[in-house]
Amino acid sequence: KDCVTPTPCDHCDACNEITAGSSLDVDELDAASNRGIDEIRALRDTIKYMPTQRFKIYIIDEVHMLTMEAFNALLKTLEEPPAHIKFFMATTEPQKIPATILSRCQRFDLRRIPAGLLIERLRLIAQSEGVTIDDDAVLAGARAAEGGLRDAESALDQLISFQGKDIHEQDVLAVFGLVSRQTLETLSTALLQGDIAGVIQQVEALDKNGKDMQRLLQELLEHIRNLLVYLQAGVGLAALDLTPVQVAVLKAQAALTHVDRLLRITDILMETMDRLPYALSKKTLLETALIRCSRAAVVVALDEILRRIAELKHSLDDDSTAPREPAAIAAPAVVSSAIAVADPTAKSVAKPKGAGPIGDELAHLIKMWPELVEKVGKAVALARGCLLDARPVAVVGDRVTIGFDPEFAARMEQAGLPRTRAALQKNLDDVLRRPITVDFKLLAERAASAETESVETLQCPTGAARPQPARNATHSVAGGPAGKPSLQQKQKWFKDPAVQKTMDMFNGDIQEVRE
Repeated sequence: KDCVTPTPCDHCDACNEITAGSSLDVDELDAASNRGIDEIRALRDTIKYMPTQRFKIYIIDEVHMLTMEAFNALLKTLEEPPAHIKFFMATTEPQKIPATILSRCQRFDLRRIPAGLLIERLRLIAQSEGVTIDDDAVLAGARAAEGGLRDAESALDQLISFQGKDIHEQDVLAVFGLVSRQTLETLSTALLQGDIAGVIQQVEALDKNGKDMQRLLQELLEHIRNLLVYLQAGVGLAALDLTPVQVAVLKAQAALTHVDRLLRITDILMETMDRLPYALSKKTLLETALIRCSRAAVVVALDEILRRIAELKHSLDDDSTAPREPAAIAAPAVVSSAIAVADPTAKSVAKPKGAGPIGDELAHLIKMWPELVEKVGKAVALARGCLLDARPVAVVGDRVTIGFDPEFAARMEQAGLPRTRAALQKNLDDVLRRPITVDFKLLAERAASAETESVETLQCPTGAARPQPARNATHSVAGGPAGKPSLQQKQKWFKDPAVQKTMDMFNGDIQEVRE
């Protein structure tokens, strides 16, 4: 304001004094360390003095740190400011400033400086100081500044003091604890390829070099975010403030993944970011999270699951409406009175009251599963961790089967605890709108176990012909007790064409049989 031109000219007396820090008309107050009412009262006492130039400038940095009493003392001056006084209040958290202060100020939101401009500025300063600095070192310095020019210049000043006139990338990484661009690219590539051994080796090497696990997680999350934006919007998006070398890396990694998988990885990393400050072993927590991210490669997208279910339903409908040749009528035979003739008009097993199509209910439950797990986790403290890697695999009548991969057998036992099971059943009742019983199982079980164990079974497919027992008749099966099918009748369902087609489409096995 004291300059003779609308913008600073860097030549007049006012500009030179401000640049040198000797101006009597510019007073800066650090509110983080001078936050009380006494400091504001002392400031108010100096306001009555006239400036040597046109205006007297007060800069209050981190103004949100002031106490409420200090804000109240400052409010009177802001309501009736003298004509020669200008206040500049800087903050990173404007939401913490009282509304009475905000209503009396003009607000200007300052954006971060793009990395490209920071790199150009750092190179210009290095050239003027006679410092040799390579491209990777300049890029690392811009990353450390995070869009702040003052931080970038301070970083360069420290590097010149520590390393002299020749600065390389390793010097920047050592001073600021950053991870090299090549290391970050190697780690993210191993993550996207599902190379768990490579991921563990990278984390182990970084830990031995004393790298901060939280900083590593932050930079990895930023890299995954850039890859996600690149896949969705392409290289022309302004949100990608990257160099051509970084864009080339994103282009190569984009061929290794898809959007749904990156969203899952982002959720895992952000959850880990919240938990990391409180972890006893940050390295262990980070390794566990990265293993989960690597396993996200086998996760099937929800749209793909729904598409397969729709194809299956359409295929079964076609099979049920296709014309069938009439079966040959055998000669009359003497039949035991204990066996009743099946109702010829019966087409399918009666569904439990309130049950919808199994494919629709399962798809709906899969879609609602993340939200359901969050609700159960709020009711039972440890339930969220148990159910995080589980997924619904079957809805049969009033029974819902939740599957766990073999390595999560311990979590399945925890999920079976009474409190966790009760909370899960209650939320399933709300989702499916009827009383539900929950079963847990390991997904490594095969159809062979279904032949030797007594389990509930899948509902009969629409296209499969199956006799129905008549009402009030005693149903006895040869080779098995009354009311239970024999091994031969179980094997019949494994040979049913509709069942085989279902198993092939989902690459699965029959786990349950119900007669």
